[in-house]
Amino acid sequence: MSKLIIDQLTHPQKVRLLYKTVLRLHRGLPEELKELGDKYVRDEFRRHLKCSPMEAQLFMTEWAKYAATITKQLGIKGKPFGKLGDELDAECVEMLNDDQVVQLYELMLAAKGLEGDVITAEDLRKTK
Repeated sequence: MSKLIIDQLTHPQKVRLLYKTVLRLHRGLPEELKELGDKYVRDEFRRHLKCSPMEAQLFMTEWAKYAATITKQLGIKGKPFGKLGDELDAECVEMLNDDQVVQLYELMLAAKGLEGDVITAEDLRKTK
């Protein structure tokens, strides 16, 4: 969609477009990741329905970056090649509030459970 058209959209229309874009991108993920990702996206977008304009701008920026990253990782055919996702910057993690740290930890537990991995002491240290 061209920048000119996007600029003419209202904020709720931009949010809806980003939401649908992310869910559409998730179609290219492995089924268990798609299910986890879709649930997380729905929850996050619901949580931010009544956020402040400043939080909304940050929210939209971060989700747009996520969509761009997933687009690159899925490629033109929408099938993953190579590694999916991206490492979290330690500086970013430091800026999270307590609720966000708990949410990140719960997401890590869910993702590790999908892969059948065991959560190690190293994983726990990384979240602090």
